[in-house]
Amino acid sequence: MSTSHQKVDTSHLSRDAYLYVRQSTPRQVFEHGESRRRQYALRERAVALGWPTERIVVIDSDQGLSGADRDREGFKSLVAEVSMGRAGIVLGLEVSRLARNTTEWSRLVEICALSETLILDEDGVYDPGDFNDRLVLGLKGTMSEAELHMMRVRLRGGLLAKAKRGELKVPLPVGLVHDPLGQVVLDPDEQVQHSLHLLFDTFTRTGSANATVKHFRKEKLLFPQRPRSGPDIGELRWKPLRASRVLKVLHNPRYAGAYVYGRSRTRRRPGGGVEHRPLPREEWTVLLRDAHPGYITWDRFEENERRLRDNARAYGVVGRRGPPREGSALLQGLATCGVCGRNMTVRYQNRKRRQYPYYVCIREGIETASAKCQSISGAAIDQAVGELLVELMTPVTLEVALQVQDELAARAEEADLWRSQQVQRAREEADLARQRFMQTHPDNRMVADVLEAEWNAKLRVLEEAQRERERSRAEPGQGLDDEQRQRILGLASNFPRLWNDPGTPHRERKRMARLLIEDVTLTKATRSLGVRLRGGATRQLTWVPERHVSEVYRTSDEVVAEVDRLLNDHTDGAIADILNERGYRSGYGHAFNAMLVKVVRDNYALKSRYDRLRDRGMLTVHDAAARLGVTSDTVHRWRKAGLLRGHAYNDRPDYLIEIPDPPPTKQPRRELSKRRRFPELAR
Repeated sequence: MSTSHQKVDTSHLSRDAYLYVRQSTPRQVFEHGESRRRQYALRERAVALGWPTERIVVIDSDQGLSGADRDREGFKSLVAEVSMGRAGIVLGLEVSRLARNTTEWSRLVEICALSETLILDEDGVYDPGDFNDRLVLGLKGTMSEAELHMMRVRLRGGLLAKAKRGELKVPLPVGLVHDPLGQVVLDPDEQVQHSLHLLFDTFTRTGSANATVKHFRKEKLLFPQRPRSGPDIGELRWKPLRASRVLKVLHNPRYAGAYVYGRSRTRRRPGGGVEHRPLPREEWTVLLRDAHPGYITWDRFEENERRLRDNARAYGVVGRRGPPREGSALLQGLATCGVCGRNMTVRYQNRKRRQYPYYVCIREGIETASAKCQSISGAAIDQAVGELLVELMTPVTLEVALQVQDELAARAEEADLWRSQQVQRAREEADLARQRFMQTHPDNRMVADVLEAEWNAKLRVLEEAQRERERSRAEPGQGLDDEQRQRILGLASNFPRLWNDPGTPHRERKRMARLLIEDVTLTKATRSLGVRLRGGATRQLTWVPERHVSEVYRTSDEVVAEVDRLLNDHTDGAIADILNERGYRSGYGHAFNAMLVKVVRDNYALKSRYDRLRDRGMLTVHDAAARLGVTSDTVHRWRKAGLLRGHAYNDRPDYLIEIPDPPPTKQPRRELSKRRRFPELAR
């Protein structure tokens, strides 16, 4: 105690004493009261050293947090007070209460040394500015971190031992529960079981997670969930199904009856927080198949994984395939633009209750706000590709395809072995770089910086090698078993009948096409199809484009000629009646009316009846009135009385006037009235 008093001087007593209190977990806070009492009792030590009670600041806001946690607000506040020179002494029961990693502990010791702040624990008082005390504090910090590591190793070893036997209880997904004996069984709730069976069956039928969600939404079905946190933890809740939930269910091997542990790796981020990274299957810690009852078999789980990998290509950089959809476009996800090399999307146009596909390349137009690259009608293209598939589906071509498939599988295995060796080599080089860095003296910073940079470079190489191996293994496998080979050879006789069957859904045709076709390159200018088959073979085709809608529904030349002839003597309405009486129809098969006759006139640039009458010397009412020196009303009366001949040029009707030779003279109204009653007098 005398030595402790010698280290405390008036400069320390003029500042406050800070007592840091912490326990690692909420359970320790509530159950380990003795540790808490011992920590608060350090205030008496501070009073004994000369600090008044009111000058002792207690920081206990980090209760329930681990010493390795970097988000401790109380510890940050303590470091801030020390760095600003407000603390004369820092009190903690032991080093592990203040920090569990040497980085934070060394930083605190360094700041205390600069601000001439003392550190007190259960063993005594230390002056960080003194070399011997600083050495002791550094050893205590290292031992505290090593102690935490050893505890984690022991706990981790126990967990792994139980996990390898399949006895470690881990949270189960909805649909699986533990029975009273601790065994994993299906949820006894029949509705929960039915919901999961329906999800798997719907995905098998549709082949898409989004299509599964659409089915549930269309049928207004809910999906079960059991929250793992919050006030209703573990309670069964029913919510609308989401695509993310479908993917979690499909990717979870527990539904296939497999016990798994260590499917992801967790690490702390430099800026705080935790990052979870999923691991490929070969890096899982434990995988025990058929460990408990499941909703699907392992083979079905593998098939779902393969289909999801194929669907995920829709979001890749190289190709956008996606799952087969309901539309009629055969090359959906397979069409590639022959101009820019990008993937083409599908658009549909409805005509007469039928769906006509179009393959459109619009990505460049979207990026640059310019016109689309290509837009090609797809009916003729799909027909040409379908005929090619029927032609290729023979026993000889199938056998050759199987041989190519086997060769590709062998090449894939060799490539995978090479990538594994590359990963092993990169890991060994990274370990050597780490050892060289760790053996360097910390004070030799120039050498240490170079070795640290070399270590980081090796780690980046290792990460890239692992990523490349995982990417290649994520692609669908190339191997086929004997049963699959026989089924493929049997397609030679059944394929043409199945392909040409009108009852075959578009989705199934697309799936069959994807078994044989890798992609198809479309070029509108040359009307060429570059078909790349699975295995590397190619075929070059051409197609005859469909007639444009204006040609398909074009009015016949006979009707156009008849309209042109009838315009000399009839208005549009009268012409429509005549055409209908003679049995003529429009390009769409409709009966004619005045509007359709006008459309024919406009489309084929036929001279209107008005222009034809004007060419024959007919005058308007106003022109005729001026010519005769009378008013327009007089011209109308003369036309009605028969003194002038009017020719209707529309269906209202409006008239053009034919002036006789000699022209009529102005007559009394009584004479005009007589002529209306007795038209023969006008002759």
